[in-house]
Amino acid sequence: MTDLFGDDPSQHNTPHTAREDAPLADRLRPQMLSEVIGQQHLTGPEGAIGRMVAAGRLSSMILWGPPGTGKTTTARLLADAVGMRFEAISAVFSGVADLKKAFALADKAAAAGQRTLLFVDEIHRFNRAQQDGFLPFVERGTVTLVGATTENPSFALNAALLSRAQVLILQRLDHDALGTLLDRAETLEGPLPLTADARDALIASADGDGRFLLNQAETLYAAKIEAPLDPAALGTFLQRRVAVYDKDRDGHYNLISALHKSLRGSDPQAALYYMARMLTAGEEPLYVLRRLVRFASEDIGLADPQALTQCLAAKQAYEFLGSPEGEVTIVQACLYLATAPKSNAAYVAQKASFKNAKETGSLSPPQNILNAPTKLMKDIGYGKDYAYDHNLEDGFSGDNYWPEGMEPQTYYEPVERGFERKVRERMEWWDKKRDELRGPNSAP
Repeated sequence: MTDLFGDDPSQHNTPHTAREDAPLADRLRPQMLSEVIGQQHLTGPEGAIGRMVAAGRLSSMILWGPPGTGKTTTARLLADAVGMRFEAISAVFSGVADLKKAFALADKAAAAGQRTLLFVDEIHRFNRAQQDGFLPFVERGTVTLVGATTENPSFALNAALLSRAQVLILQRLDHDALGTLLDRAETLEGPLPLTADARDALIASADGDGRFLLNQAETLYAAKIEAPLDPAALGTFLQRRVAVYDKDRDGHYNLISALHKSLRGSDPQAALYYMARMLTAGEEPLYVLRRLVRFASEDIGLADPQALTQCLAAKQAYEFLGSPEGEVTIVQACLYLATAPKSNAAYVAQKASFKNAKETGSLSPPQNILNAPTKLMKDIGYGKDYAYDHNLEDGFSGDNYWPEGMEPQTYYEPVERGFERKVRERMEWWDKKRDELRGPNSAP
C-alpha cells in the first residue's frame, strides 16, 4: 500500500494502467463501466449504479458479491465516471490510524473542492466500533463510502452503517459472462490450447469467479502447450476436478437446473441420474451440497423440517469422509429431498415479508411489547400492559404485535402436506382463539 496516504489529495485520480508484466486479470481490467461483465442489472442505464452515474452523484453503497465478480473494479470506475478522487484501503491490512489518515486527506480534498470516494475492501472485517468510525464522515459528506464484502451485510455490518448505505448485490458470473472474459483473454494472448469441450469445462470450474478463470487461463498460456487439451487432460494439468460435458454439450447450469426440478417433481430416480452426471463429470461435491441445502428450505421447508437437517448432516459427513467414500452421504440427502413432501410456503413467505418490510421499515412496534431497561423508557410507556403468554390460559394472550397503523398481514400459508398440515392446524387454532379473546367487534 505504498503512497496510499501521501500528501497529494489528487494522487489517486490517475486511471488504472497495468504493467506489461502484470497478471492477465489486471491487464484485462475494464477501463469503463460499460466494459464490466455480468453486472448489467447494476451498471446498465436502468440499474442503480447506471442511474447514479447519469445523475453525476453517488450515494454511499455496499457492494456485496462473491469473489471475482468485479467489486473493486466497479468502485474504481465509479470514481472515474463522476470525477471523484479515489482512495482505497483494505480492512485486512488497515487499522484506525489508516482510517484517520484517509479521512484527513478527504477533508483536505473537500476544502479544495474535490469529492472523495473511499473504497473499503473486505469492509466486514472491521469490527463494530471501527464501522461506527465511518458514520460522521459519511453523514457530513467528507467521503462517499463504497464498501466491498463477500459476507451477508445484514450480519457482517452494523445497522447504523447499513442505514446510510445502499446494498447492491453483484451476481456470480454465469457461463456467458465467463466466456466473454476468455474471449478478451484470447484477443490479447491468442487462442487457448483447449478443445471446445475443455474450454467449457474450464469455465465451469471457475464457479462464477472471473479472476480465478483468468488465472487458470494464464497458467495455460505460460505452459506453452502445443496440442489442445481435452477435458480429462485439462483436469490432470490443472490438478483440479473440472466438469466434463458430453457430446450434447449439456452444461453445468443445465444439469443443476435438471437436478433441482427433478427433486421438486419428487422423482428420486431422475434426481439421482442428474446428480451422478455432475459428480462423475468432476463437479465439486460441495457445490452440489450447497444446492441441496437451498432446496431443502425453498421447496420443502416445514413440510418436512428434517430435510434441512439431513442436508447439513450430509455436508458434515462428506467433509469428514471426503471423496469417494463421502459421496454416498450426498446420495442419501438427494433421495431424502426427492421423497419428502414439498412446500414452497416458507419461500413465498420470505419474498412477501421482505417486500412488506422494505415498504414499512420505519414503523415502530407497539409500545407494550418493547422492553424498558431504563426508567425513562418505562415512564413513557415501554412494556406497559404487556401480557405474558405463559401466565395465561392455554399459554396464549392473543395480543396484537403489529405496528400501529399497519393491518395484520398473512405471509406464511402452510400447505396440506407433510408436517405443515400440523402447522396449519396450530395456526388455525391460534387464529380462532385470538378472535375469541378479542371479541367480534374489537380492533386488531
